[in-house]
Amino acid sequence: MRIHYLLFFLFFLFLLPIPGESGLLSRISSMICKVRQGKCRVIGCTSKEEKIGTCSLGRRKCCRKKK
Repeated sequence: MRIHYLLFFLFFLFLLPIPGESGLLSRISSMICKVRQGKCRVIGCTSKEEKIGTCSLGRRKCCRKKK
């Protein structure tokens, strides 16, 4: 019977997000960037790109080619 408690605890542990990542919210913001035809950049946008938003709760820039 105690093994059930251990399995439940391990299952719950795998559902927790990684510290520093918001999990679902960062995935949603990345998907919104892709829908707007952008790419998430870690450092910043290149000279041929323009910033159209943020990804991963503001830590990354969402960039797309200038029109």
